[in-house]
Amino acid sequence: MSEPRAKTRTKPAGEKDGYRGILFVISSPSGGGKGTLIRRLRETVPGVGYSVSWTTRAPRPGEVDGVSYRFASEEDFERKRQANGFLEWAVVHGHLYGTARAAVRQEMARGRDIILEIDVQGARAVRKAMRSVVSVFILPPSFGLLRERLTARMTERPEELELRLANARGEVEQYRYFDYLILNDEVERAAAQLAAVVWAERARRRRQEWVARGVLASLAEGLRSTANAFGAARDRAEPTGPLAEGLPTTCC
Repeated sequence: MSEPRAKTRTKPAGEKDGYRGILFVISSPSGGGKGTLIRRLRETVPGVGYSVSWTTRAPRPGEVDGVSYRFASEEDFERKRQANGFLEWAVVHGHLYGTARAAVRQEMARGRDIILEIDVQGARAVRKAMRSVVSVFILPPSFGLLRERLTARMTERPEELELRLANARGEVEQYRYFDYLILNDEVERAAAQLAAVVWAERARRRRQEWVARGVLASLAEGLRSTANAFGAARDRAEPTGPLAEGLPTTCC
C-alpha cells in the first residue's frame, strides 16, 4: 500500500524513506475476541498487514487456507521447523502453530506494520527473537462471557472447549508481560483503543526521526535560498557610478 507523500508522516512509507515496519503481537485466550478487533483495525487503519500463521489443526467452517491460516500436515510443519523457517512455534491446545520468519521480515523491511495474532507462548518467543516488538493483550471481561463466546462459535468439540477454557486462566496471567492491555467488553471501544495503540506507536520519536531530519533539512535549504535571494536583491539595489563611489557631483 502506498499513499501520497505529505509534509508530516505517520503513515508507513517504506525503508527507503527511513521507516521500518512495526511488529504488533496481539494475544488473548481463545474466545477473547482478538480476531474481531484485528479485522476492525485493518478496516480503519491504513498500512497494516497480517501474518498468516501456520497450523496443523483442521480448518473451521468458513476458514480459507492461506487467508485464515496456512493449514499444514504435521510432516510439512516439522520440515519447515527443521529448516528454521519459523520466527516462533508452539503447541497450543494440542495443535502446532507457527509464524513464518521470512514473510514477517520482508514485510517489515518494506515499511509495512505487521500484526501477529498468536498465543501467549508465541508472544513470549517473538519478544525474545525480535529487537523491537509492540505487544497487546486482549482481556475477556469475564469467564462467563468467554465460555459463551466459545460455545456460540460451535467450532470445537466439547473436550476441546473444556481444554481451551481450562487454559484460559494461565493465559490471562501472562498479561503482565505485555505492553498494552485492552478489555474487550465492548467491541467498538476496544477496537478504537487498538487503533489508538497503532497510531501512537507510529508517532514515537524514534520512529519519526527521519521525518524530523527531513523537515530540518528543508528548513536549512529554505533559509539558504532566502538568504541568497536577499543578497541578490541587495546587490541590484546598490547605487553605481560617481554617487556610489562617493565622488562630488555637479549640479546644473
